[in-house]
Amino acid sequence: MDSKEFAHRAKRYARKTGQAFLLEPARGKGSHARLHIGERFTTLPRGEIKPGLYTALLKQLGIDKTEF
Repeated sequence: MDSKEFAHRAKRYARKTGQAFLLEPARGKGSHARLHIGERFTTLPRGEIKPGLYTALLKQLGIDKTEF
């Protein structure tokens, strides 16, 4: 999965759960962006997201893998 698809799925998840979604490319450094869902946030790198990073991003956002 790449970062664009992750952001798209995160936006869909936020809409489904009634939470706020915000993607701030200017808040990240270099090729990173800040992604907010509700009160939680994570730093999203551009490009390919490997399985370990995918799990860590979901954990930081408080999302269960099966719901995402």
